[in-house]
Amino acid sequence: MRTAVAIRSLLFCIVLMGFSAASFGQIGIGISVGFAPPAIPVYEQPICPVDGYLWTPGYWDYTDDGGYFWVPGTWVEPPEVGFLWTPGYWGWGDGGFFFHTGYWGPHIGFYGGINYGFGYFGHGYEGGRWDGGHFFYNTEVNRVNVNIHNTYVTHVTVDVNNHVSYNGHGGVDARPSAEEQRYDGERHVGPIAAQTQHVQEARSNPQLRASANQGRPPIAATSRPGDFKSGTVAAREAGGTYHAPERGAASGGGHPNPAHAGEIEAHKPSPVNSGDANRDQKYQQQQQKLADKQNQEHQKLQQQQEREHQQAQQKSYNDQQKQQMEQRHQQQTQQLEQRHTIEQQHLQERQAPASHPAGGRPH
Repeated sequence: MRTAVAIRSLLFCIVLMGFSAASFGQIGIGISVGFAPPAIPVYEQPICPVDGYLWTPGYWDYTDDGGYFWVPGTWVEPPEVGFLWTPGYWGWGDGGFFFHTGYWGPHIGFYGGINYGFGYFGHGYEGGRWDGGHFFYNTEVNRVNVNIHNTYVTHVTVDVNNHVSYNGHGGVDARPSAEEQRYDGERHVGPIAAQTQHVQEARSNPQLRASANQGRPPIAATSRPGDFKSGTVAAREAGGTYHAPERGAASGGGHPNPAHAGEIEAHKPSPVNSGDANRDQKYQQQQQKLADKQNQEHQKLQQQQEREHQQAQQKSYNDQQKQQMEQRHQQQTQQLEQRHTIEQQHLQERQAPASHPAGGRPH
């Protein structure tokens, strides 16, 4: 797996809007990845713990040292009365999947046409409304505490089989409406501190990585941001068949200092043409045999490291223990790749056909 490319320049964000209409409605673009996120998992919403909290749906985020990971949906206190949450979304543009950051504002903007559920069904919001400085919940799509009486019921028709998590490139085919484009010019506020901390907690939890949960996270939603121990809800099922990304699928160059075995690209034989077909064929077979062995070693180490991540979660490792584990994994990964490089060099020295100038054969 290759590293994701961090894109934080405001100028580049503006330029990127020209590549895809999916860029409308977001105040910032985070990272670009060369392969699509998994489907949105199927899960139940925890009960709203406090009157005035708003639902922020779960989504797949990305980190270059662990791939896609699930950020659980959660109830959040909005930064201002009258503000609503427009979720972030993944959209295709300029050869990669870009994440468009969510934001708070007076209206719901474009969020890629993604069906996040619980009122966020692709466009707009059916989960509730502000009235007289109080938020009223549509209990048709939201679960609220029995002590919350500012509720109403409006039926919503939903495509329950649509769990696609990205816009464009084979995903959801949606573009912002004229109204959503107008909302893009309103004053917006980015994620609050509690949401940022919530993402950090998700990133540090190995069980929330798609590679570990196969698109079915054990913590799909929480009652409060950052609390992954009480009031959590597990996914009932993955939103679709999980497909592990092909090695080298992410955008950008190869990871110069891989921290995990999953970041190492698969080894492949190098093409050769010496003019001696029999010798070339023998060398290609030897290269393939070595590549198969090395790729098996990659997979074995990756599985071992993922088991250790799960063990760390089960035993509630502290920060120092986690850091020591990650340092050990990086050392293991780099030592393995160094050994593979030496093996490839030795094979080349022993067996590679001698090169000769084009247009003539060696004497």
